Amino acid sequence: MYEPKTEAVRRRRTFAIISHPDAGKTTLTENLLLMGGAIRMAGQVKAKGERRRTQSDWMKIEQERGISVSSAVMTFEFEDTICNLLDTPGHEDFSEDTYRTLTAADSAIMVIDAAKGIEAQTLKLFEVCRLRDVPIITFINKVDREGQSPFELIDEIAERLALDTVPMMWPAGMGGLFKGLIDLRQNTFLPHTKGEEGTGEAVDFSSDAMAEYIPEKELETLREEAELAQVASPDFDLDLYRAGAMTPVFFGSALRKVGVRQLLRGVTSLAPSPRPQKTTVRTVEPDEAKVSGFVFKVQANMDANHRDRIAFMRLCSGRFKRGMKLKISSSGKVISVHNPILFFAQDRELVEEAWPGDIIGIPNHGTIRVGDTLTEGEDLVFTGIPNFAPEILQRVRLDDPMKMKHLRRALESLAEEGVTQVFKPKIGANWVIGVVGQLQLEVLRERIDAEYGIKVGLEPAPFETARWVSADDPLELKRFVDANQGNIAEDRDAAPVFMAKSAWEVGYITDKWPNISFSETGERQAAEA
Repeated sequence: MYEPKTEAVRRRRTFAIISHPDAGKTTLTENLLLMGGAIRMAGQVKAKGERRRTQSDWMKIEQERGISVSSAVMTFEFEDTICNLLDTPGHEDFSEDTYRTLTAADSAIMVIDAAKGIEAQTLKLFEVCRLRDVPIITFINKVDREGQSPFELIDEIAERLALDTVPMMWPAGMGGLFKGLIDLRQNTFLPHTKGEEGTGEAVDFSSDAMAEYIPEKELETLREEAELAQVASPDFDLDLYRAGAMTPVFFGSALRKVGVRQLLRGVTSLAPSPRPQKTTVRTVEPDEAKVSGFVFKVQANMDANHRDRIAFMRLCSGRFKRGMKLKISSSGKVISVHNPILFFAQDRELVEEAWPGDIIGIPNHGTIRVGDTLTEGEDLVFTGIPNFAPEILQRVRLDDPMKMKHLRRALESLAEEGVTQVFKPKIGANWVIGVVGQLQLEVLRERIDAEYGIKVGLEPAPFETARWVSADDPLELKRFVDANQGNIAEDRDAAPVFMAKSAWEVGYITDKWPNISFSETGERQAAEA
């Protein structure tokens, strides 16, 4: 098991929160921040007035719809541990943002609704974690509402995810009968009063003092349950958990702030500190002297007044200092990072130094892209940052033709975030955008209106799918492009893309042009340094 030597690295925990929509992920995020002293009052997704303003859902569209559409990064301190928390969109239409964000996390908290158990999106996100051996802590939420029995939930996790499950906490009753939480490791009881928030002082679970909180008959049953939960589970093994084969399970209610502190302590004591990261050349250790990191996200217009673009970089090694010069892998350009920022959702502050595990923002004017590696000079490319083929293609119809130039800027800026792809057909004036899910289209239209003041309509494109084309022989590629003008578009890097009307057409063209390569995702070509 890898343990960093540097104290600053050992103190850091970089973790993501994953779940199906409506499992309570954003409410949990707010309350974790509250526990860390980062905010005075936790926001709620379905609340009114001041409480409505959650920190992680900072976009207007997120607050109106009550869903997360963009990953947020928040840094806070809890009991001498620096926590870098990555809140991810739960909705499957934004899963590519989530998948990329998971590449920047060393561990994850999986939130499960006690009534619903494991849902489709939870399963998908878990599979992504499994591919990368990301260790998972499970938080079963909403135990103060009617739900499945704790044993059923534990069994479901073990069976469907093929994980060893070890309950750390256990609920005393569920729904209307919920009385508090049992800490199975400490053998203590944390009482909860209905209608109130949080839990009271810990009581010895074996003592007679328990009679104050739970009637004798219920208590007897509860002690049997707690014993069975422990006997039926394997002993907790830190190495197995960090290898992604075992999950410690916590119960609670994010809305009522029950079990949240215990969960956060679980993260700080069990989750790994920053891990070594693989590159195409070698594995980079966090304790190395030279700075390296990768960009997993670009966000446009976090500050609407300044039309800014921020590249989110996960530091992998070295001690970063403000003003450092870093080389961008894809272009070979060297940039000076004068204004690096630490995030608290959309709030930010200048940072003088940062360490492996930290997420820093670099103001960006189109030079840095998702997937770029930044180093102090070494030619490295970190692996594992996924690209996605568009599944829905639509034409963009502009209501005011005079705003064509502004539209181009808006589309390119939003494409830079990696949420959408933009294509300019060789024939025809209308831009075509490619997305993975329908909801992305609605969000895109609303953001173009809100952030750029441009009204656009979207209509189906005559194409079903897109393939990036390349060839060893430039003349062969030119012949292909000339022969298929009606199907050819350019992406924002001016790379040629074949737009196909159907999967059959892709197959037909592939057979007809054997010397042309057709790829589902476009790779940005590294410039010659």
